[in-house]
Amino acid sequence: MYNFAFFQGSKPEISMYAVVKTGGKQYRVSKGEKLRVERLAAEVGSELVLGEVLLVGEGQALKVGTPMVKGASVKAKVLRHGLADKVVTFKMRRRKNSKRTRGHRQRYTEIEVTGIAGA
Repeated sequence: MYNFAFFQGSKPEISMYAVVKTGGKQYRVSKGEKLRVERLAAEVGSELVLGEVLLVGEGQALKVGTPMVKGASVKAKVLRHGLADKVVTFKMRRRKNSKRTRGHRQRYTEIEVTGIAGA
């Protein structure tokens, strides 16, 4: 049996969210969220503004940009820089005595979203 007591109470809190583009990727973010993005040229502890906002939503209301939402921005704080886990690629050609191993560690910046301004 399922417990539906959760759904009988008050409605869940509706928070503002946005879809931002950075480092060639798109991320859905909300206030207080931490995420890892491609390495950014910013000092640890500094505030930065992500200006490429593709969508801003609050509950059922959506603002979709064409391609960007005018006047919208996401403020974030840089927490740290680091290296992701190593990805190893191995290529072998059978019966040719040919092997190649390569490794790569992607650089990232961990940020915390401090605010969303959706005009």
